[in-house]
Amino acid sequence: MIGLIFGDTDFPNIILKTIKKKKIKYLIIDLSKSKKFKNDKNSHYVSIGQFGKIINILKENNCKKVLFAGKVSKPNFSKLKLDFKGIYYIPRILKASKLGDAAILKEIIKILSQNKIKTENSLKFNPELTLKKGNYSKIKPNNKDQTDIKKAIKTLNNLKQYDHSQAVVVRNKKVVFIEGKGGTKKLLEKSKSKNFRNHGVLVKFPKKKQDFRVDLPTIGLKTLKQSKTAGLKGIVVKSKQHVFLDKNRCISFANKNMMFISVK
Repeated sequence: MIGLIFGDTDFPNIILKTIKKKKIKYLIIDLSKSKKFKNDKNSHYVSIGQFGKIINILKENNCKKVLFAGKVSKPNFSKLKLDFKGIYYIPRILKASKLGDAAILKEIIKILSQNKIKTENSLKFNPELTLKKGNYSKIKPNNKDQTDIKKAIKTLNNLKQYDHSQAVVVRNKKVVFIEGKGGTKKLLEKSKSKNFRNHGVLVKFPKKKQDFRVDLPTIGLKTLKQSKTAGLKGIVVKSKQHVFLDKNRCISFANKNMMFISVK
């Protein structure tokens, strides 16, 4: 029995489909905003502050291992439903929340570990969702693109105060915007250019001090379309340190729109 701690995005649906196909016993701790797994008989919708309930559900079902997938957003702490263990652990979660959504997940992992529950890698059942080094589109980055890519990677490597940043847009050797708490979608919206079409790059790498079991940078067809709208030429991710959704559709879109998908 594996415990699936699911938030929002499409990633959890892909994992669940694979687990059902492999006939692996599972239960779901649904932390999504919309209770998206409410129709699954093995699903339990729980407030992020009900740690006692979460741990009891896992232990009652002999779940010694869990897997996280999907986005778990920072909650409104004043409206959280807390149980006894929630009251005990909430100061740690509050402190972690100041560092961003990923820090909340890391703290939950620590709490589960203290209760002898191990966290598995999010890609354990779907290793095909991560790509190795190489170029996956017909178009390849030219020298100008490579200069922008190097600038973007250097920018991400030098970040200190922005621990939550996974992505940066660089165009013509200039940093256009660095990802903020609003995520990649807002980054790309800010990066739109009236003067440049098919110029510049989105580089999305893991955060510093990233726990590679959870919260990996995720790319999908929406990201490609948003990058196209922003006037960018390509997307770069890090080898085996990301989740790539709708891979074939993304490659097809990139080829049709003269864009590149590169893995460093």
